[in-house]
Amino acid sequence: MIIKTEQSLQHFEFWSGAKELAERLTWEELTEIEHHLEELYPNGLTETELNDFFWFDSEFICNIIGETEEDIFNR
Repeated sequence: MIIKTEQSLQHFEFWSGAKELAERLTWEELTEIEHHLEELYPNGLTETELNDFFWFDSEFICNIIGETEEDIFNR
């Protein structure tokens, strides 16, 4: 069963590798990423899809905000 809920990235509880990236992002960066993902996925994502996106497509997430993974993880 797929259950989708509406919530902001700032309040989403990431897990595993996605949590490491999300914890280093600022409120403003998460807002920018959220707006971009809303355009790409107008029907939304499941929690697992969102978490996996941050975990396995972290380079794309970083590109949205104009940063590299290395810069974000070195903060």
